[in-house]
Amino acid sequence: MTTDQPMQGNSTSTVLGRRLGGELIKLRIAAGLTQTHAAKALTASTTKVAKMERGWVPVRDPDVRALCELYRIHDPGMVGGLLELARVDRERRKAKGWWDDFTIPGVMQEYVALESAATAIKTWQPAFVPGLLQTPDYVRALRLSPAAAMTKSPEPDDKFVEARLARQRRLHDDPPLSLRVTIYEAVLRNFPGGSTTAKGQLEELVKAADLPNVALRVFPFAGGTHSGLNGSFNVISFAAPGAMDVVYVEAPFAQRWVEGGQGAAAYDELFEKITECALDEQESVSFLHKLRKELSP
Repeated sequence: MTTDQPMQGNSTSTVLGRRLGGELIKLRIAAGLTQTHAAKALTASTTKVAKMERGWVPVRDPDVRALCELYRIHDPGMVGGLLELARVDRERRKAKGWWDDFTIPGVMQEYVALESAATAIKTWQPAFVPGLLQTPDYVRALRLSPAAAMTKSPEPDDKFVEARLARQRRLHDDPPLSLRVTIYEAVLRNFPGGSTTAKGQLEELVKAADLPNVALRVFPFAGGTHSGLNGSFNVISFAAPGAMDVVYVEAPFAQRWVEGGQGAAAYDELFEKITECALDEQESVSFLHKLRKELSP
C-alpha cells in the first residue's frame, strides 16, 4: 500500500492503523459486505467504521473479533495476527518519547516515532547526510542554506539541533538500532557550510562506520546512474509481530509511505542493488579518509 501521510484535525492516520484498516477492508469486500453491515455488527456508525478502515482511530480487540465473526474469519492465526496488529498500533499511538519535548512538524512526527521503535533501517541518500549521522554544524549549515528556506521547520536552530541529536541516541541504545547507509558521492562533495562543516562531518561518518551496528557504504560517481537517484528512501523494519517493513520516501514538498507488500519489497530490492554497486565498507571508509585529507591545509 502506498499512501501520503494524512492528518485530520488532531488525529493522525498511522502506518500500522492503515495496514490494519486495509486488511479489514479486504476481508469485508471478500465477504460481500458494506460498511453499513460492519457498523450494525459493532453497534456503531458507518463513520466510525470508515475511520477504522482508514487508520484514523485505534481499534479495540472486541471490534476486531466482531468483524472477524461477521466476515466469517475463523482461522486462529489470521484473527490473532489482526489482534496483534491492533495491539501494537494502540501501543504505538500512546507511546511517549523524546520527540514530545520538541515541535516536530507534519510527517516527521510519525517518522521519528517509527524510527525509535524500529530494529533496523536501510537508508539510501543521494543528496544529504542522513539525519542519524549529521553533526550539529552540518544541521545548522543546512538550515541556513537558501534551498532550506521554503521547508524550514519553525523550531529554533538550537532546539532543532537538540532534537536531531536526540534522534541519534537510538544508535547507542540497548539494543541499538541496526543502520545500513548507502550515500551517493555527491553528498560528500557538496557540504553546506563549506570545508569547515565538511571536515567535522567526514570525521563523524568515519566514527559512525566503526560502530558494530552501522554499515556505511559510498556509491561513487563511477557507479553510473540508477533509479535511486530520483530521491532518498528509508526501509524501516520492526521486531513486533504483524509490523511489516515500512518505506519512507522523501522528495521536495512531498513525502509518502509505502507499507508492506510488493511496494516495500521493491524498495528493499532497490536498496540492495544500489548497495551491491557501491564501494564495500572498507573502501568506503578509505574514501572518507581520502576526502578528509584533501581538505587539510
